[in-house]
Amino acid sequence: MPEADAVALLAVRLVVGVTMIAHGYNHWRGGGRIEGTAGWFGGLGLRHGKLQAWLSVITEIGAGALLVLGLLTPLACAAMVSVMLVAGLLAHRANGFFVVKDGYEYVLVLAVVCVALGTLGPGTVSVDSAADIAVTGWAGGAIALGVGVGATAGLLAAFWRPEREPATPAREQAV
Repeated sequence: MPEADAVALLAVRLVVGVTMIAHGYNHWRGGGRIEGTAGWFGGLGLRHGKLQAWLSVITEIGAGALLVLGLLTPLACAAMVSVMLVAGLLAHRANGFFVVKDGYEYVLVLAVVCVALGTLGPGTVSVDSAADIAVTGWAGGAIALGVGVGATAGLLAAFWRPEREPATPAREQAV
């Protein structure tokens, strides 16, 4: 791999990985701490908010650290894709595209970058490369996207129970 490619992949891994570590740390030790994060997840319709908060913290910090190291890169990317999908679907989708309106722009970019990293691989400056275990190409991208989407579907199926609006007489008659 040319040196410029290796440095570029390292830079992307470091920025995305450190961003996810900081995000997870903020869910854990930031403003509202675990209790505030748990309440926020509960407000999004996720049951067991405290469990969701801890799962988020562990996933974000753990996947971020794996990405920084370039270790198990497609799986680290899959974890980040899943976190971004959950955030995009539950917290940002209803607000439209632009992040300035709390839309899904930012989480979409992070998810796509992670699928791209899964596809391109971690580069030669990584534990995966040093251990000769790098999974790249279509297989790496499929792992990042497929496991990420699958994990999101599993989490939502198991824990997402949004509040339903009470039926109004007009709705009851229309049914």
